[in-house]
Amino acid sequence: MPVSDVLAALRGAVLLARTARILATARQKLGDHPDTSLDSIAQAAGVARRTRYGHFSSWLVLVAALTREAGQALQQAPAAARIPGADPLEAMARTALAAWAVRDEYRMLISSRRRDRGDEAIRAILAPAAEEATVRRGQEEGVFADHVPAPVLALALEALMPALLDENAASTWADPTGEAAATALLVAAGRSTTGGCAPRGEGSA
Repeated sequence: MPVSDVLAALRGAVLLARTARILATARQKLGDHPDTSLDSIAQAAGVARRTRYGHFSSWLVLVAALTREAGQALQQAPAAARIPGADPLEAMARTALAAWAVRDEYRMLISSRRRDRGDEAIRAILAPAAEEATVRRGQEEGVFADHVPAPVLALALEALMPALLDENAASTWADPTGEAAATALLVAAGRSTTGGCAPRGEGSA
């Protein structure tokens, strides 16, 4: 391999490692102090200010990178937690617990969303918690309530998770394992905490 190619590969590896270090430092610093500046993050990561501009030219660029990273992690987490043949109740609970751990790691994006006047891309990535197919199967099997169609219920459940994460990030309520959040999700889907399904529209008085 030509020397120029070797040097180019080494430079690329250094850039990737430096970018990963900045992102890891950002997760830690912003998790503790949401208002930490980009220059402070770079300094903590051992990156000079001039060099930092070559990786993240602005705060929004950093947040966008963290958002993409969170999206990739959230796509992988449910897949790793999924068990073939699991019933809808277990499938939703496993997905919620796996996703909660990732959301907690990237909870600083909640504060970043507020700071930047609301980034819908962040909300879209942090929201998914219940697959529509799982909700529909649960309704068909009588596990979840069917007061509303599966697509509508899935959207409502997606809206619930960011709200719970907001409170968890604000330290007004702590749920380190995500078990309480997963329980809230199942109850909202129409599953009672005692194991039965909430009354359906017909026949409920």
